[in-house]
Amino acid sequence: MDFVVIGAGVNGLAAAERLLQQGASVTVLEQGQVGRESSWAGGGILSPLCPWDYPDEVTRLANRGMALFGDYAAALYVATGIDPEYQRSGMLVLPPVEAESARSWCTARGMALQTVLAADTLPGVSGDALLLPEVAQARNPRLMQALKKQVELLGGRIVEHCAVQGIEASDDRVTALATAAGSFSAERYIVTTGAWSRQVLGKYALHLDIKPVRGQMLLFKFDAPPLPHIVLQDGLYLIPRRDGHLLVGSTLEDVGFDKSTTASARDELLRRALALLPALREMPIVQHWAGLRPASPHNLPTICRHPALENLYLNSGHFRYGVTMSPASTEILLNELNGTPQPFDVTPYRVGWNGLSLNAARAEPA
Repeated sequence: MDFVVIGAGVNGLAAAERLLQQGASVTVLEQGQVGRESSWAGGGILSPLCPWDYPDEVTRLANRGMALFGDYAAALYVATGIDPEYQRSGMLVLPPVEAESARSWCTARGMALQTVLAADTLPGVSGDALLLPEVAQARNPRLMQALKKQVELLGGRIVEHCAVQGIEASDDRVTALATAAGSFSAERYIVTTGAWSRQVLGKYALHLDIKPVRGQMLLFKFDAPPLPHIVLQDGLYLIPRRDGHLLVGSTLEDVGFDKSTTASARDELLRRALALLPALREMPIVQHWAGLRPASPHNLPTICRHPALENLYLNSGHFRYGVTMSPASTEILLNELNGTPQPFDVTPYRVGWNGLSLNAARAEPA
């Protein structure tokens, strides 16, 4: 076996797909069901919520993923017949927002930004809003279904309900993985287990700082999309799907590995959403769920080889933007594996093992 990928979320399956296309043999191990953790639970907004609020190291990776995503989703649709529902729906950002800072940031980076009347999208909401017309979305569950099918079509093996219980290593190399389904061995190993990365790595986690942060979401169903754009206000977002589903999210809760939902979060999300879209008052909640994001300092993922184990790699810690960043993260990982040039300086995505601050990461030599 050439590769064992640990974790069948968006980044694990995307890595498996690329490796299989290169002719490698790949087994993917998943502790639960394929794509049912944060990759499934998120809203699928293909952008940092307010990109001007993030470090350039985050937006650079996100923008690369956004630029690649349309062709990536189209190729998956052609190969599998499953439509990830990629669409440029645009994102309307409502006050409070530092409009001048946003305009300066977008102008400097060539990102389209328009000032529009909020009432044109949300009758009853007064004042100006900022529209990012190029922001796209994908439908996470369908994206995961397409990736799973593509990996299987390419000959990859996926083993579900197969938690890794230990990493066996000798002479600076991983030799095997002890799992609930027996031992697995390969030439190289890739960890893409999101919030569970430290637990999977065990003593080999070093100073990696990735932890779960819970996000709760609500789902509604209209006969037709109730909004023409994604709507964002102070961390609350409303995401309209093509078939009339509407997602409302999301909370940020530091509660460990607890995926339970709460009445208080439901009520607060509903209260804030009703203030923007009163039609929700007549709509039942179709579903209320929670997922665990892999939070990391400054939202910076770690994408590189382990400092001490030469055949172990990590692609994790994307916090809220694992789906957005996945095409670019996978590109960086594959370049690292193949020894090929990177699209830009990837030093900031290598320092997570050391627990460095962002400023220290910036000072690291490329």
